[in-house]
Amino acid sequence: MPIINRIADFAADMTEWRQHLHTIPELSFDCPKTAAFIKERLEEIGVDEIHTGIAQTGIVAIIKGQGAGKTIGLRADFDGLPIEEDTGVAYASTHPGKMHACGHDGHTAMLMGAAKYLTETRNFSGRVALIFQPAEEDGGGAEVMCQEGIMDRFDISQVYGIHNVPGFDFGTFMTTPGPIMAAVDMFTINITGRGGHGAMPHETADPVVAVCGMVQAIQTIGSRNVHSAQEKVISVTQIHTGSASNIIPETAMINGTIRTFDKDTQEVIRRRMEEVVAGQAASYGVTAELDYEVGYPATVNDVEGAAFAAKVAVDVAGEAMVVPDMPKVAGSEDFAYMLEERPGAYLFLGTGEGAGLHHPKYNFNDEAAPIGASFFVRMVETAQPVEA
Repeated sequence: MPIINRIADFAADMTEWRQHLHTIPELSFDCPKTAAFIKERLEEIGVDEIHTGIAQTGIVAIIKGQGAGKTIGLRADFDGLPIEEDTGVAYASTHPGKMHACGHDGHTAMLMGAAKYLTETRNFSGRVALIFQPAEEDGGGAEVMCQEGIMDRFDISQVYGIHNVPGFDFGTFMTTPGPIMAAVDMFTINITGRGGHGAMPHETADPVVAVCGMVQAIQTIGSRNVHSAQEKVISVTQIHTGSASNIIPETAMINGTIRTFDKDTQEVIRRRMEEVVAGQAASYGVTAELDYEVGYPATVNDVEGAAFAAKVAVDVAGEAMVVPDMPKVAGSEDFAYMLEERPGAYLFLGTGEGAGLHHPKYNFNDEAAPIGASFFVRMVETAQPVEA
């Protein structure tokens, strides 16, 4: 695999950076130790500008190339998860109840490795904007960074990001034009009936029966109101009600998630959810309040950006190690907000065998960092070559 030789030379640095970050996982926007460590390393590397305090703890660093040109954005997320780590590694989390269970420590090490190489060589025109983002897992840090104007402030013309994927062949790049990850919405339905004795249901307005009918009706939305060719997921994941075998309860709660890949389908499901809940409540003589929370939008790759990213990946890993038309993933990613503002693409990088993402035994494969850093570098040098 043609990892750039100079990047291979400081692979040990990336491992050291990544494993230190692994010891200090922080959550959401509250990542001061992580941000301070990144800033210190960027200062040592010698980037030209470091802008801190974006989305509270986010950072944008600028590296200037040779001569005038555009600015390409490269993004790494750096927040952890509220999980108790169970890896047993020497560099395990020192923050109880928090861990890097999604590899954001590895994403950050990749981008810092690319920064080190690009700062040394500057074999590109224009500028590179290194985007270090908090709150991917919770809070939508990408949206906040965009709301705070990073795309215009730093004149970013296109933007790219990578996510590691354990369980896929090591060193394999995967992407696709158009939607690559789903929009994620959540819903909670609170049902209020009239409780009573289990032996006298005729004197009650039974929320348990209403829950059963409502869940069944919700499942018809995807099959009867959305075209069969449109990919979507509607999952009821929680039902809570009752306290004893002989008591019909007063209330019940339903909770779940919805995944879609286009805004029209998302809107049809939201509208039908409102109608179904209201209709079912009326039919069972109960009241129901629907709290429908619209979450991250679908992550939609620019068609040309995805093709370009796949071409660069072939240059790095070889054609046999690149999947340019991978199936969509029903998970979500707040990089979607950056792709709504600028063209670009999101890719996955296989990291081989290991525990899955968000698992207490997950640990980023450090051997993948030089591959990701090499991709970022080749992306910059190919997109913004130095004019002869």
